[in-house]
Amino acid sequence: MPEPLKIAVFDINGTLYRKKSKEEFFRFICYRNSYKLADIYHLLLFKLLGSLRLINQTQFKENFFNYLDKLPPEQVRRYAAEYWSIEYPRYFNEAVLERVDKLREQGVQIFCISGGLDVYMDPLYELFPVDAHLSTRVEYKQDTYKVIGEACKDEVKIRRLEEYLDGQPYEIVEAYSDDEEAILEKAEQAYLVKEDGEIVSI
Repeated sequence: MPEPLKIAVFDINGTLYRKKSKEEFFRFICYRNSYKLADIYHLLLFKLLGSLRLINQTQFKENFFNYLDKLPPEQVRRYAAEYWSIEYPRYFNEAVLERVDKLREQGVQIFCISGGLDVYMDPLYELFPVDAHLSTRVEYKQDTYKVIGEACKDEVKIRRLEEYLDGQPYEIVEAYSDDEEAILEKAEQAYLVKEDGEIVSI
């Protein structure tokens, strides 16, 4: 039987990235496209519904990201490349980035698993290469983005990771997130990244 693959799993928003790309990329797109105030109120409503758990994460993402309607994937990726070039590495957690470097030196593979949409998350990894990255998958149909399957949150992250590894044995030696989610429970060492950037072992 092959040796288990040693991996470290990092969330992006609020963890490696000190901000939340969902809101920050929205602001960036609003600035680039001069969206109307009515559109902003519509999106804030869906954010409220999501935070109150009145709609599930997949519904929330599909509706919140309506501001990307009529922007084809190639255009969104161009905007995202510009956005991440401004944000990385300036607004990334230095202590977490240092841990990434140390784990790489030890031969541990770096996996980033995020709930963000792949259409705007993928360009980040051209600046910040990792061994694997998984995000919420979307498809562009009839001028809007629809989530494929479920949003990449909580237990879905574990399922996506295992699908990606396709039966290969693995050990999560360390996992980092800003939320006490399921993937932290599978790690030998789990770390919670606080709002002020402090890393706490749990």
